Amino acid sequence: MTNLSLFSTLAVIIAFGVTALLGIVMIPWLRKIKFGQTIREDGPTWHLSKQGTPTMGGMMFIIGTVSAVSICFSLFAAIEGGETMLSIVKVVAGIGMALCMGIVGFMDDFISIKKKRNLGLTEKQKLILQFLIAGAYLLSVYLAGGTSKTLIPFVGEVDLGIFYYILALLFIVGMVNAVNFADGIDGLNSTVTCVNCLIMTVCAVIMGYYGMSIYASAAAGACIGFLVWNFHPAKVFMGDTGSLFLGGVVCALAFGMNIPVMLLLIGIVYIIEILSVVLQVSYFKITHGKRIFKMSPIHHHFEMCGWSEVKICVVFSLVSAVMGAIAILLIYFGL
Repeated sequence: MTNLSLFSTLAVIIAFGVTALLGIVMIPWLRKIKFGQTIREDGPTWHLSKQGTPTMGGMMFIIGTVSAVSICFSLFAAIEGGETMLSIVKVVAGIGMALCMGIVGFMDDFISIKKKRNLGLTEKQKLILQFLIAGAYLLSVYLAGGTSKTLIPFVGEVDLGIFYYILALLFIVGMVNAVNFADGIDGLNSTVTCVNCLIMTVCAVIMGYYGMSIYASAAAGACIGFLVWNFHPAKVFMGDTGSLFLGGVVCALAFGMNIPVMLLLIGIVYIIEILSVVLQVSYFKITHGKRIFKMSPIHHHFEMCGWSEVKICVVFSLVSAVMGAIAILLIYFGL
């Protein structure tokens, strides 16, 4: 446990340092090659002042996370030993899934920038790629000895058989896109995901998933490093490159610990964000023009109500922390 604490802390430091320092070089470079954000015309009018802010900054914390996990998990496995093939594959495949999701986001961002409009890959193209990536991840874990069992609160470990993989595919793709919807104001996705990764670090330690603990710690550190540049007023945006990567990270951590159901608590902000969009669009179509929210995703609704971007980040992060604490208690007491 002492070595785990050491390497988890080291993962935070490395991920934070690499991500924060990359901003010194990468932000001017993104500005130089004119990789600026195209702001939605139907978004809050005051967001138009952010037009041209460098985007695709998610590359910074992608490099920070992967570097930290590669170094710290390798050292931990070499010193401690005892890591099974399954635990190693869960970390490696988990990083691989997040990276591939980030690549899909990169493609989307790149096309958007080249076309000078807030539209890259089509929804169909993104979904096909995301399902293929999620399928490859699940297959990798299965071939390494993974099972179709999952932990359900107040029920225990349940074997869902073939339905596990069908539900897992839908859940991963849905959650990755939900995390993407949480990106829309300065620092929101970074702060919420940082809190969620810290929560999952604690869950991993309690459950004995040491590789996942290092992975979650690295992701949390990278998010903090990115906030150096992304907190309001943001000097860089993560773009779909970053948000889809973070979605992959969150899913890899949850599935790596066999607790995807706990994401209904830990990832409550992501779920509310995507549900607000679904409800808004559905209600708009049914009522021929009426709206439930002033604007969706829901963080824009609170903006339209007069909340500052900082206040939204703080409140949403507190909601994540409270729900995450409940998840920790459920796991700790074996409920």
